[in-house]
Amino acid sequence: MILQMYLARRFLWLVFIVTLVFTGLLLPIDLMEQLRRLDGRGGDVGDGLRLAALNLPAALYQILPLIVILSTLALFLSLARSSEMVVIRAAGRSAMRAAFAPVMAAFVLGIAALVTVNPIVAATQGVYEREIARWRTGISSVMSISEEGVWLRQGDGTGQTVIRAQRSSLDGTLLYDVTFLSFDANGTPVERIEAAQAELTDGEWLLADAKMWPLSQSENPERDSRAVAIATIPSSLTRDQIRDSFGVPSSIPIFQLPGFIRQLDAAGFSGRTHRIWLQMELANPLMLAAMVLIGAAFSMRQVRAGRSGIMVLTALLLGFGVFFLRNFAQVLSENGQLPVVLAAWSPPIAAILLSAGIILRLEDG
Repeated sequence: MILQMYLARRFLWLVFIVTLVFTGLLLPIDLMEQLRRLDGRGGDVGDGLRLAALNLPAALYQILPLIVILSTLALFLSLARSSEMVVIRAAGRSAMRAAFAPVMAAFVLGIAALVTVNPIVAATQGVYEREIARWRTGISSVMSISEEGVWLRQGDGTGQTVIRAQRSSLDGTLLYDVTFLSFDANGTPVERIEAAQAELTDGEWLLADAKMWPLSQSENPERDSRAVAIATIPSSLTRDQIRDSFGVPSSIPIFQLPGFIRQLDAAGFSGRTHRIWLQMELANPLMLAAMVLIGAAFSMRQVRAGRSGIMVLTALLLGFGVFFLRNFAQVLSENGQLPVVLAAWSPPIAAILLSAGIILRLEDG
């Protein structure tokens, strides 16, 4: 038990060190990227640094499997170099038992990251997405989804229009049972419009079966209301703005994601991207355990046995291959070419079976 705790503690310390190294690498790189985005938009170095800091937790969280495999290689290579692995094996510990503590530490780390780090990443990523949208369009968000339906916002310096629809098409450009509420620059309601359907075209909404109530120029809006079969409303929204307003699934905490998926389905949107993200998050502890087994399978040999450099390179290539295979499976699943559960769970399970087989095959104690 003491040996298991020693290995787990040493492994987690190396994870912390490798994370600090990646922080030092990613932060200045992302700072340069944010300054490039803010070029010509009035942003300064402070704004770029703030955006880079907001984006950093999501970047580190995304590459956590790579951090784990690098930490695993560092752990077992250091144990072999200091002959501690020889002592462990001489004490009757098999390679699988020696790898058990880091594997369990990685699995627990994955669960802890899912429960604690994921909400933090979601909060910072949500702020980051809103800040990027504000710098790009001047509006923090043009769309939100709730139990009441789909909400959009459009406007300029002369006024704003709030749009609520019961449901919409998959891309959000065709709304059903929709209400438009227009305000002037002072926030005073100007007009209310209800329509059975509204379609976003180039620079305007095309309404069908609409009814209009003048709110600012009439003492009795209902008396002065009028119904029209077809009407148009100028719009500053574009298809790209609406698509970008969905944000990324990583900006939604794991505990709120199932409810958000139900809201997407109720509003008429496709929740497939969020479903695959949810399953990928749930499979992440298993992915971290798989990375430890991959690293252990190729780095637990003694340094004197030779070919250690080739074995480490093989472990890195296999670990990176599994990592990118999982991302590729995610893309295929988002496009409907793979079942969600298969795309999320098959890469880590396959990696665990493969690496465990290699460890047992090479076992000599």
